[in-house]
Amino acid sequence: MMDAAGFTALAIWAYMTLIFILAIIRKDNSIVDSAWGMGFVLVALVSLDYANGPVLRSLVVTALVGNWGGRLAWHIWRRNRGRGEDFRYARWRREWGRWFLLRSYFQIYMLQGILLFTIAYPILLINRSRAPGFTLLDGAGILTWTAGFLFEAIGDRQLARFKQDPAHRGRIMTEGLWSWTRHPNYFGESVMWWGIFVVALNVPGGWTAICSPLVITLLLTKVSGVPMLEKKYAENAEFQAYARRTPAFFPRIPSKKPRARL
Repeated sequence: MMDAAGFTALAIWAYMTLIFILAIIRKDNSIVDSAWGMGFVLVALVSLDYANGPVLRSLVVTALVGNWGGRLAWHIWRRNRGRGEDFRYARWRREWGRWFLLRSYFQIYMLQGILLFTIAYPILLINRSRAPGFTLLDGAGILTWTAGFLFEAIGDRQLARFKQDPAHRGRIMTEGLWSWTRHPNYFGESVMWWGIFVVALNVPGGWTAICSPLVITLLLTKVSGVPMLEKKYAENAEFQAYARRTPAFFPRIPSKKPRARL
């Protein structure tokens, strides 16, 4: 297991360093956002037990992660294409000055590599385990993952279609799943990792994988997800009105407006 963990960590380091070099060439750190999803695909592939032949559980989890990571990478690449560097990275580029390259490597790429390894830890446990069979926990985990995946994918699709309409330029998306939560994509991603954790409970030491969903949920709700994005709209009156009626993370189905009485 230690050899597998070490090899996976080395693969993540090489991958993130390569993305860093590409970002220097393109002068755009935004490409790390597209690389995030594919990093999990890399972990799933390199951690499979090829020598003994992967078990069904490993193949299913690898397929789920591959589907999610590929979709997310494609979605973010298509969304960011031609838009230039994301406002977060552009601000850091200005603030960090001559230390920009060094701080970018460690504070963006290596930090994301560490987080990637931590969040992907249940994949490593599952793919290196020979625990046989398919249990109710597997089914519950897969159903949980599927619910999260659909929440994220549908939310992304609804937002993309909203932004395609020129009449919506500068407006806030408040319909569909976005009327349930201000960040359905973030909520869906968190749910997916809780699902993978449930699957990991089938294998020895699987309970230690609790670090994965806890870390991603904390990141999305308290660090780089919701707070960082909503700071951008702090002075937007439409967003503030939207925030007063819509929860930030955990969904709440909006109540129907009562009909006016005649």
